[in-house]
Amino acid sequence: MKKIGYARVSTEDQKLDLQIAALKAASCEQIFTDHGVSGRAFERPGLDAALNSLQEGDTLVVWRLDRLGRSLVELVRLIESFASRGIHFCSITESMDTTSSGGRLLFHVIAALAEFERALISERTRAGMAAARDSGQRLGRPPAMSHDQLKEAATAIRVGGESVHQVAERYNVTPRSLRRMLKNAELVTQVTQ
Repeated sequence: MKKIGYARVSTEDQKLDLQIAALKAASCEQIFTDHGVSGRAFERPGLDAALNSLQEGDTLVVWRLDRLGRSLVELVRLIESFASRGIHFCSITESMDTTSSGGRLLFHVIAALAEFERALISERTRAGMAAARDSGQRLGRPPAMSHDQLKEAATAIRVGGESVHQVAERYNVTPRSLRRMLKNAELVTQVTQ
C-alpha cells in the first residue's frame, strides 16, 4: 500500500515545483509528471505510467482535481475505475480522500453532479436541434455535391460511360460516397462501375 503522486502543468513555461512539494509532503513514494501537456490531451505519458504502477490498496495523489483532467465526466470515470481496481484517490487541495467515508461521500456527490451535467448537455443539444429543424435549418455537414453536380455525375456515368472512380475523383469525393449520394438523390438506382 503505497502513495503514488501525479503532477501536471499545461505549458512548458509553467513549473511543477509547487505540486511536487505538496506531493512529497503528502508522503508520496513515487511521483510521475507531465510537463507541457494539456488536461485535454489523450497522450499523457506521466499519467499513464502512474496508472500502470498502481496496485490494489495503493493511493493516487494529486495536488488538485483538475491535474487529472478537464472534464468532470472524465474525472468521475477515472476515479470509478480506481474503485473497481481497489485503488484509492486523494486530492490535496479539495481535501478529497476516498480512503475515508467523507471522501467517498464527496466523490459520490461529484459523480451525481457529473451525471446531472451530462443529462443537461444532452437535453440542451436535443432542444437546440429540434428548434433548428423547426426553423428549417439544415443539420449536419453541408453536402459534398450540389443536386446539379449529382445530375452531371449521373449523366457522366450512365450516358458518358465514365467510371464511378473517374467521376468521384473529378468531384473530390470517394467512389463509395458518390454511389451513396446518387442513390439517396434517386438519380441512379444502381452504380456498379
